[in-house]
Parts: sequence; C-alpha cells; structure tokens
Amino acid sequence: MERPKVLAYYFPGWHRDPRNAQWFGADWDEWRLLRSAAPRFEGHRQPRVPLQGHFDESAADAAEAQIELARQYGVDGFLVDYYWYDDGPYLQAALDEGLLSAANSDDVEFALMWANHELLDIFPHGDPANGTPRQLKRGAIDRAAFEKLARHVIDNYFSRPNYLTVEGKPWFSIYELGNLITGLGGVQAAADALQWFDQEARRAGLPGVHFDAVVWGIGVLPAAIALTDPQRLVRELGFSSATSYVWIHHADAGEFDFPVADIGPLREAAFAEYEKYAAELDVPFYPNVTVGWDASPRTDQSLPFDRGGYPWTPVWDPTPEEFRDGLLQAKEFLERQRPPHPIVTVNAWNEWTEGSALLPDTHHGHGFLEMIREVFGR
Repeated sequence: MERPKVLAYYFPGWHRDPRNAQWFGADWDEWRLLRSAAPRFEGHRQPRVPLQGHFDESAADAAEAQIELARQYGVDGFLVDYYWYDDGPYLQAALDEGLLSAANSDDVEFALMWANHELLDIFPHGDPANGTPRQLKRGAIDRAAFEKLARHVIDNYFSRPNYLTVEGKPWFSIYELGNLITGLGGVQAAADALQWFDQEARRAGLPGVHFDAVVWGIGVLPAAIALTDPQRLVRELGFSSATSYVWIHHADAGEFDFPVADIGPLREAAFAEYEKYAAELDVPFYPNVTVGWDASPRTDQSLPFDRGGYPWTPVWDPTPEEFRDGLLQAKEFLERQRPPHPIVTVNAWNEWTEGSALLPDTHHGHGFLEMIREVFGR
C-alpha cells in the first residue's frame, strides 16, 4: 500500500475575529480560555502551554512556522474547520490571512471541512444546571446561504494549486449531515443542493467535487444531531468518502472513568465503529487518530468539574507512545481495507481547548509529531 496522506484537522480559533469581539468583547480569542484553565483534579495537566507561545494565527509569519513544522514531521495537509452561517463566514482570517498568505503555503495541502454545527456560547460553558447555553448561530442554513457558500469556496479555494484533490476533484467535508438536511429541507433537497454544487464546480472547469461525510453516532457537541443510519444517507446524498472527526464521537463518554480515563478503550470503541462503517458503506472510509481529549478549558473554572455533557466529559491525556498505538492501528486498518487513495485524519493540529493538539507543548515537546514521522515517514 502506498503511504497514506496524513491530514490534521485545523481549528481556527486563535486569532481575533469581529464576531467574537461582538459576542465576548474586544481582543477575545480562545487563547484567553487556555490561559485561564486550571487543574480540576489531582494530576490534571492544565493549563497547556504551547512551545510557540500564544501566537496570532492570522499572521503570515506564524502560519509559516506551522507549515514548516507540518512539512518536517510528515503532516501532508490541513483539513480546516470552515464556518459559514446564514450571513457568511466566521473565523476565516486564520485561513485567508494566515495559512494561504504564508510564503511557504504550497508546502502543504489544505481542504475545507464545513463545520456546520450549531454555535453555542460555551466560551466558557456555565453551570449545566442552568440548561442549554445561548445560541450564537444556527448550524442549519437554507439553500440561498448554501449557494453563497459553494460559490465562495469554488471561487476562492478550489482553484488553488495546493487544494487537496482526489482524482482531480477538490475535497469538501461536511461535519453534520443532520444540519445539512434540516437546513436544506430534507434528504432529497440536500442531495439536489450537493449535485448543484458539483455542477457549479464543473462549470468552473473542475472535474466535480469529492464530497466527504463526517459520520458519527454519539452527539457530544451541544444540540448535535446524532444519525442512526449514516450508511443510507451517505449513499443517497452522493458522498464519495466518509471520515471521522474525533474518537469521542464514537463512544458514550458516560461509560468511562471520570475525571480521567484510559485512552485504550476509547481507541478500541472508535475503531470498532470504523470497522462497521468500512463494511457497510459503499464508499471508502478513512480512519481518524485522536491525540487526546480535555475540554475542561471551555468550562467555567469557578464551578466544580463534574460528570455531564460536553464539555464536562472525562479527560483522556495519552502519551506520545499511546498516540503511536493509534497511528499503527490506523495504518493496519488501511492496509486491510486498501482504499484507492489512503488517508489518515488526525484530531487535531491545534484543538488546545479540547486537549488535542499535535503542536508541541512544554510537557511533551514535539513528541506527538515525532510519532507521525516514525510511523509514516515524511
């Protein structure tokens, strides 16, 4: 089997954004949550401290440093969490002014994962006893907003030489199939919208769009829509492949030890679902490897840290060697399944406030990146 592409999810929350300024105050970004994180139990590794410091990811020189790290350690590209709501984009400066403006931008590939989940005020999450946090933006958008998204993506990203393609078709992941269907008015209407998107890409001179479905069964984000039959939806909506975003999507967090749990059982739960998807789906399924999980920085630090829904979940804080176990399992999975274009996704490049970051920190150094280079090479 050829070496798989290693694609890391990139969360663009580390720069100042005008919407965040309106909601949370001037100069706010998620570094503020990370700096404020405190140990919530004995041995809790918070706050995490990046070796590169708290940088502005929308600055081209900061992006250049990240791209060089990815190139050195065998990360082939970024799947950028891309936010587009009824009134347009959100957090886009990390991509437009950072990653794509860097002098070495073409050294890695990139693609978009439309993060079409409901945006709730969990920055930080208050007392769960008070109910659902306020809604900032609705994840489901209608056809008019969807068409604006598609045209913007085709015009501004698909034509770039380092945009990720499969058989010439630009890759476009969709995070929540439920919100896609809800916003567009049903399965057939969603299928029609995706077909229209594909046709628009062809009119622009491309061979179409490689649509990738993020499939998962347990909703952990607030108000997330869990799908009971993703196999049927993937087929009816016309997706070309399927992937996973993070291991915790494939397990019930309430069944694990709290406040800290071993990563091995979580990994096995995720790969058990991956095997099922690979057997049942009509399209290739690409496995995910998750660095870790600790969403406690997104909780109100003055409240007791107790079991509950997202982000009051157990903490998984594996070593780089345990992360390597996941990489090896993904490699073996692909060697058995033998998809035509092997890919491994990693959660994540920089999900600091969810405890999942390949980027080096003061505790593990470059350990997680070194494991990617050890298992897959450059």
